[in-house]
Amino acid sequence: MTVEERAERAMQIHGKGNNCCQSVAGACADLVDMSEEDLLKIGAGFGGGMGCMEATCGALVGAVMIAGLMKDGKKAVPVARQILKRFEEKCGAITCKDLKGRDTGKVLCPCDECVRNGVRSLMEIMQKK
Repeated sequence: MTVEERAERAMQIHGKGNNCCQSVAGACADLVDMSEEDLLKIGAGFGGGMGCMEATCGALVGAVMIAGLMKDGKKAVPVARQILKRFEEKCGAITCKDLKGRDTGKVLCPCDECVRNGVRSLMEIMQKK
């Protein structure tokens, strides 16, 4: 599956009412030793910046969770840092409230693009490894 096909798979999952974290994680089930169903359950609480828009975008959380699984939990922090940086370059911020312009009224990146960019950021960094 190409990066863009995976990003579109994430959008299909998102279109079924799943949050941004679930969508990114679920689209990557074939890359890790977990079912899509279990990944959707794990990601359930990470939507909307962990339910309050104050925290990290769920799409970024999903990407980092998958990276941790792909790395088998080893040396995942430097990879997470790289994914975060790539995501921020693409989206303009990393917190849900900033991405959605909650305080400024200026949307930096809509959820659909955050989901796509979460997948892209993950794959771009992990394909380098």
